[in-house]
Amino acid sequence: MSQGPRSGLAAVSSALLAMSRHLEVRDVLKTIVASARELLDAEYAALGVPDDHGGFAQFVVDGVSDAQWKAIGPLPRQHGILASMLHEARPERLADVRKDPRFEGWPSAHPELADFLGLPIRDDDEVIGILFLANKQCPKPEGGCGFTEEDEELLAILAQHAAIALTNARLYERSRELTIAEERSRLAHELHDAVSQKLFSLRLTAQAAATLVDRDPGRAKGELQQVAALAAEAADELRAAVIELRPAALDEDGLVATLRTQIQVLDRAHAAHVTFTGRGVRALPSAQEEAILRVAQEALHNALRHSGAAHVDVTLDKRGPEAVLRVTDDGSGFDPQAIRRAGRHLGLVSMRDRASGVGGRLTVESAPGKGTTIEMEVPGG
Repeated sequence: MSQGPRSGLAAVSSALLAMSRHLEVRDVLKTIVASARELLDAEYAALGVPDDHGGFAQFVVDGVSDAQWKAIGPLPRQHGILASMLHEARPERLADVRKDPRFEGWPSAHPELADFLGLPIRDDDEVIGILFLANKQCPKPEGGCGFTEEDEELLAILAQHAAIALTNARLYERSRELTIAEERSRLAHELHDAVSQKLFSLRLTAQAAATLVDRDPGRAKGELQQVAALAAEAADELRAAVIELRPAALDEDGLVATLRTQIQVLDRAHAAHVTFTGRGVRALPSAQEEAILRVAQEALHNALRHSGAAHVDVTLDKRGPEAVLRVTDDGSGFDPQAIRRAGRHLGLVSMRDRASGVGGRLTVESAPGKGTTIEMEVPGG
């Protein structure tokens, strides 16, 4: 076998492996487009996922800068060549897309496209996307260019695997949505039980204070102090539930900004001094970012509610190829072995599950009177 076929096979293998590594739909779409563009030496690549209203629910491009994409304007509608590919579900290979009778032009800021290769991505009979490339890059300008029949066959293989990767990612996200719905239901029950008990106690204590105001002011004062304590506990329960039930917009703000904002809120709401430092960690896959956020929330909840800490420090750092979250407090600490033997877990089981679920690990260092450090490591930082 010559060097060329081996090189081509290696490139295809790398592209298929890259698609299989991701579980989030948005990550899979980006990987498909980037892999197709690189594999077939195209200047531009794009993948559109149709909606039910004549447009695209998602449209991912590669080879176009953020500034160019912003200047182009709204997502394209299903018209011209794109509509034909969606409705007829067949490949299109054109020497010059501008000369095709179905061509309807593009916005003024749109890059100039010439040769064109596109295929539908199909799940059985359903078209779940269209993948297309434009402007084949020529090794030698005088040698002529354009997509070949071999390019079309290669893209067809990629599209078949893209369908599998995209379908798996959708199933994963639906499964996660069901898990989140179940978790929210559980939290709602816990919130109802905890806050209802606090409010019931609050009402009884307030009534007792009211009856004692005239005949025993000293006891009435004690009851009112208890009212204040119960009200503070109820407020803490509600605050924790709001943070858990309303996950931050990681897609919009990113993990570092989301953690910083939440920690600033907690620092203002609690007597303990809560700080955050983020260094060197760029965007991570969505599942890893959500897992880190949830572990940080659980660790902070424990430190602020149970440890009596005066200081809680949160860091998100890079250690080699890994992203590392550390939550350290100077509170009362505990014996992890004794906690495990007693059947209590302080959220440690769920934190470990979240870490292992994204290929990471969680370690806990604590001892009575010596505070606690919870560390979570995930790949890809």
